[in-house]
Amino acid sequence: MRAKIGYLTLVAVLAVGVLGPQYIVKYVVGPRSNASTSTSMVAVSAMVGASCIVGSTPLLFGNYSGGAVSQTAAATVLCTNGTPYTIGLDNGTGSGATVVTRLMTGPNNQTLSYGVYSDAAHTTAWGSSAGTNTVTGSGTGTVQTIPVYGQISPSQSPTPGNYTDTITVTLTY
Repeated sequence: MRAKIGYLTLVAVLAVGVLGPQYIVKYVVGPRSNASTSTSMVAVSAMVGASCIVGSTPLLFGNYSGGAVSQTAAATVLCTNGTPYTIGLDNGTGSGATVVTRLMTGPNNQTLSYGVYSDAAHTTAWGSSAGTNTVTGSGTGTVQTIPVYGQISPSQSPTPGNYTDTITVTLTY
């Protein structure tokens, strides 16, 4: 009967004969591990700076026929989360305009007065003096829509035509 000799057995027998018995244990049992480990930390950081973007929608009054006309526009603000901001509106481009009485200019430099307010009741004129007549908020990391309330004053007698003005929205953060 023939004995089945496996590869490891054959290697072990040959190793004893050639190298000596001290090496057979090393290969049959397996190599001794002298491995060591070392660790290190990877520092990870990021800086999130305060940033904001402002936009606006137009304040379109439509036709004026002598009575008060109210409309709403919007300032849109996108600020990083927790960033405090202030929104101011200037007097507009109408010659002689103030925060309380803004002026649209039409044909032959005729004017049509109107107001811009931070409240729906039209009682708080929205201007550009921080801490006095501006609107404040805090960023959420998403777009915030802040209403801009406008009203044309009643009992005016303007010349027919188109009347326009441009108000600058300033976002301070």
